[in-house]
Amino acid sequence: MKKIIFTALLVVSFIATAQEEEKGTFTLSGTVDVYGTANFADGSGTPGILIASPENANGFGLGFANTVFAYEKGKAGVVADIAFGPKADDANLAGAINQLYAFYNVSDKVTFTAGQFNTFLGYEVISPAANFNYTVSYLFNAGPFSHTGIKMDYTASEDLSFMLALTNSHAISSADGNVGGELQFGAQVGYKGQFLNFIYGGVDGSGITDNIFVDYTGGFDLSDSFFVGVNAAYSNSSDADAGYQGAALYLQNTFSDSFALGLRPEFFTYTSGAGDTSVTAFTLTANTSLTENLKLITDLRFDNSDDFIIEAFPTEKSVSALTIAAVYSF
Repeated sequence: MKKIIFTALLVVSFIATAQEEEKGTFTLSGTVDVYGTANFADGSGTPGILIASPENANGFGLGFANTVFAYEKGKAGVVADIAFGPKADDANLAGAINQLYAFYNVSDKVTFTAGQFNTFLGYEVISPAANFNYTVSYLFNAGPFSHTGIKMDYTASEDLSFMLALTNSHAISSADGNVGGELQFGAQVGYKGQFLNFIYGGVDGSGITDNIFVDYTGGFDLSDSFFVGVNAAYSNSSDADAGYQGAALYLQNTFSDSFALGLRPEFFTYTSGAGDTSVTAFTLTANTSLTENLKLITDLRFDNSDDFIIEAFPTEKSVSALTIAAVYSF
């Protein structure tokens, strides 16, 4: 009798497992963020909140509503990342689409991805839930946000990984169309949490195709509570005679499960044949988790530029701003 019961349980377990594999796995996640901000200068805006129009970040404002639908069955799956709101309007390449791609796991080590996916360059990302600071760096705003094309990820070991990508020029949206056929070649080498990234090709359909981007992103735990993140980047085009270079540190100390304090010093320079222009920015951030899903991010930021290139303040040499944001993730 025991054997019959045991056999029956095995059959039921096998059927349940088969049905689960047949249905696949569906997940839903996302974020919502809102903020209040004030500057201590003449004029309106706060650097680093809105990508294309930082001067519109005044008083209380909306970030974006971001919803990610993902479905995976067997070796393949799809991701639809939909984002609405002022911050999303500047970052999305195709309407409300932040990301939209399909992937195929050839093996445990090799994955192919095709569609629109967020960039592999840089330390900061589009979603504020994944960033320690709320306002973003000049490096983030200067670099690409997303790419449309195909990439291959290869995990050589637990510590070593490689990526190759062939995409459209990253500033060409669905409204533009890749009429000139401009492409970018991308690559990444990752080792123990340190990543060296490379992009070469066109950017915006202008016909200039010798743009090069080199980016290092990484970080180190100096103790159980203190972390140092690093982002350094270089970009240049000989044909355009223009580019940029910069570096930022992310110094973060975790005091408890619900509170951390960080400082982000950044040094950024636009380069050109006509002369270089530079800006520095220092952001002191308090990151407070009110619940498992809701956190407050408070940024006290100071930007300084003798070349008058502070975002939203082209006539000011220095600007201070205070921003408090509520970010809910699910």
